[in-house]
Amino acid sequence: MHMADALVSPAVGISLWAAGTAVTAYSARQSGKELSEQKIPLMGVMGAFVFAVQMINFAIPGTGSSGHLGGGLLLAVLLGSHAGFLVMTSILMIQALLFADGGLLALGCNVINLAFFPCYIAYPLIYRPIVGKNPSKLRLVLGVSLAAVMGLQLGATGVVLETVFSGITELPLQTFAWFMLPIHLVIGLVEAAVTTVVLLYIWREMPELLKGESVQVHSEKRSLKRLVIAVLIAAVLISGALSWFASERPDGLEWAILQTAGHAELQNSSWLHETLAQWQQRLALLADYQTRPAADVLEKTPNSPVDLDTSAAGITGVILVLAIVGIVGAGCHLLAKGSAN
Repeated sequence: MHMADALVSPAVGISLWAAGTAVTAYSARQSGKELSEQKIPLMGVMGAFVFAVQMINFAIPGTGSSGHLGGGLLLAVLLGSHAGFLVMTSILMIQALLFADGGLLALGCNVINLAFFPCYIAYPLIYRPIVGKNPSKLRLVLGVSLAAVMGLQLGATGVVLETVFSGITELPLQTFAWFMLPIHLVIGLVEAAVTTVVLLYIWREMPELLKGESVQVHSEKRSLKRLVIAVLIAAVLISGALSWFASERPDGLEWAILQTAGHAELQNSSWLHETLAQWQQRLALLADYQTRPAADVLEKTPNSPVDLDTSAAGITGVILVLAIVGIVGAGCHLLAKGSAN
């Protein structure tokens, strides 16, 4: 659901850049106050994990399209709204700058759609009231299911409205929404299932994380260390090997554009679009999650899914997200600590 610049007018793009920047500043200030030092490594590995799972597009039967998880709700549940938003925003920035996944002008739109809606709407207003402070398995499943679906529906609605208000494409509101919302309902159900499985595992290992409690006693710190290592290993395996099996079908947004307009390619329409496209081309050293330009990538071995370029790009992304999110978390924590003193 990463929007490309061709969908967004300069006015809409700049406005949502401003909105996203304001929310990021607020979340950085609040997360620094609330985030315990022990959870900073968890921020890093969860960011790496979400980056990795977003590489895996799964086919949606009967549609010719595919989808991938968002991950915003999972981050919010484990880290809180503020830190979860910061982590997702960091992922989106790295994806746009290094992997050309999502436009630079559209980055503010993607932050609102993929970070703000799940972290600041779906999590506190849907998940938290249902699950409460002492979650049960039933409440957890119900809360995750409703929040995951609603978070993606809000994001898909945001894409439709931002595109229509931009007015630079021939995508009518009713038709575009007719294709966007149902396909992202299906993707939301898959996200709900995967998020539920992950959270049930974490609830079994460290239930205090789902209660929003701080990690204090020695045995709990050891459990957190084991969890951090397990999540990091999962991120490396997903980005380095499971990514080989990602569907090559167009994702939900690309499919909706294709169904609405009859073609998936949209042209940039202004000087700003062209300038940002040129900058992104220079910056995106791992465009399309490849270590080499697409024209230079060798054909895969027949009947073999192995793609070492994707593996190298994915693992590089995991390491970068881990490092950058860790630095962001530590920086927010230190600034808040300094302000308190």
